[in-house]
Amino acid sequence: MDLITPDFGLVFWSLITFAILLIVLRKFAWKPILGAVEDREEGIRSALSSAENARKEMENLKADNERILQEARNEREAMLKDAREMKNKMISDAKDEAQAQASKMIEQAQVAIESEKKAAMAELKNHVASLSVDIAEKVVRQELSNKDKQLKLVEDMLGEATLN
Repeated sequence: MDLITPDFGLVFWSLITFAILLIVLRKFAWKPILGAVEDREEGIRSALSSAENARKEMENLKADNERILQEARNEREAMLKDAREMKNKMISDAKDEAQAQASKMIEQAQVAIESEKKAAMAELKNHVASLSVDIAEKVVRQELSNKDKQLKLVEDMLGEATLN
């Protein structure tokens, strides 16, 4: 028997053994192997789907975060604007109040000056009246009979009393 040329019986029994092995593998091993491969394939598909869903959710969260950040920026800008407006209003109100108080103080000062002026004028009138009475007294004492002398004395006294 030559090893290079196979015998018909050997080929026949090899084919029968291969066919039996193929049937046994198909019945007992092929279905579980294919089931495991399909399960693995399904697991990979579900993992890919979950990963895609997670990626989409992350994109949504990122978009939501950006929107929330933008809203927060807008709110901060609005609050700063309100604070600036309030500050300007408070400054304006304080200026107006200070101006009103200054005007009131000026008015009160003018009233006080006017009352002091009136008081000074009244005092001056009283002083002039007192001087007039003193002059008249002196004139009467000096000479009641000589009218020329009385007139000269009154003129001299009025000349001496200067009003400022």
